[in-house]
Amino acid sequence: MPSGSADISSILDRILDAATDNLRIAKILIQMGLDPNNVTYDAIFNRLLEIFVSNITLANLFAAVGAGFFVATLLMRTMVPLRVANMIGCALFTVFGALSANVATFLLYLLLLPINALRLRQMLKLVKKARHAAEGDMSIEWLKPFMTERKYRRGDTLFKLGDPAKEMLLTVTGKFLVKEINVEIGPGALMGELGFLTPDNRRTGTIQCIEDGQVLTITYDRLLEIYFQDPQFGYYFLVLTSQRLLQNIDRLQKQLAAERAATTNRIA
Repeated sequence: MPSGSADISSILDRILDAATDNLRIAKILIQMGLDPNNVTYDAIFNRLLEIFVSNITLANLFAAVGAGFFVATLLMRTMVPLRVANMIGCALFTVFGALSANVATFLLYLLLLPINALRLRQMLKLVKKARHAAEGDMSIEWLKPFMTERKYRRGDTLFKLGDPAKEMLLTVTGKFLVKEINVEIGPGALMGELGFLTPDNRRTGTIQCIEDGQVLTITYDRLLEIYFQDPQFGYYFLVLTSQRLLQNIDRLQKQLAAERAATTNRIA
């Protein structure tokens, strides 16, 4: 044995000799199956190794691997891999509960499996729909499960230019008017998404209901939560809102060109 290792071992042995003078420690050592009058580093190591080897069972192996997956979930920053790792951990602990005849453990992790599977399916569906939106499908039907219903009557003002913006809206029925640019909005249109991206979260226009209708709303806090749960979804959402912004710019440019043409014709 190298001299350095021998020195460390002798130091540990002296520390253990001093510790065994304490009655509480002596009781603990007896419970561990060690002789308080003859405690050495090697004796403790061998005893721990003996305990470890004697407890190696198929059930405990499943539990150990499952614990590893649960620890891994604490290190993950995105939701999809976290859910996958959590499901694997739950499956392994379910097997552990079955092999060890631990009914409580078996039922707990068996019930957690479908819950994680459902959440994983929702997130994957959300990312898939967002990808389709980025590829040209401007519908945001995929957000409906996360939205709440609200109804408006003709003459109601949904929000005004410069108002604090806290939610995004999706029209379901009825008609709405953007007063600043005199543009009507029908069913299936998105409203208030730009307020989510402005630095001070302010409304960029005034929306008024011109025909009784229904909208679905989602708060910016909820949208932000979904955004950060999966960076890929966040990217596609930004692409979607960018396309909306470009559409608005194109519409305003066409209106401006038409007004200029009308002015030129009147002068001529």
